[in-house]
Amino acid sequence: MQTTLPCRPTTMSTSTVHYLGDLRTEARHTRSGSTLLTDAPPDNRGLGEAFSPTDLMSTALACCLMTVVGIRARDKGYPLHGFSAQVTKHMAANPRRVSRIEVDITVDGAGLDAAMRAELEEVARTCPVALSLRDDLVQELRFTYR
Repeated sequence: MQTTLPCRPTTMSTSTVHYLGDLRTEARHTRSGSTLLTDAPPDNRGLGEAFSPTDLMSTALACCLMTVVGIRARDKGYPLHGFSAQVTKHMAANPRRVSRIEVDITVDGAGLDAAMRAELEEVARTCPVALSLRDDLVQELRFTYR
């Protein structure tokens, strides 16, 4: 009797990661070929000369929320003229993990009314990265409009 395996959709890998030694990795994005390095932080026996993996995770939250806010603003024709974010990661021990991510977002949103701002902030809070992080990881998103 022949066993049939479940059909898996054909998908391309997201990235390829190589360990370079000395607590450093290089990741290559499959589709674009762009690369990035990671380095262990000084408080975990690394040199801290590049993003650490937990830096990338924390930064990914800001990148994701900014992307989905940009999509919503463009789709709705909202006057979003640009924005930036400052990310602060807080670590905990035993087990070592990210315990809190603070994202201070400054929005150049002249012309955004209160309803638009509330909608965009909700989109930010429910971005795919935010929804993928553990519930016990505190996400503090603070918006400043100028």
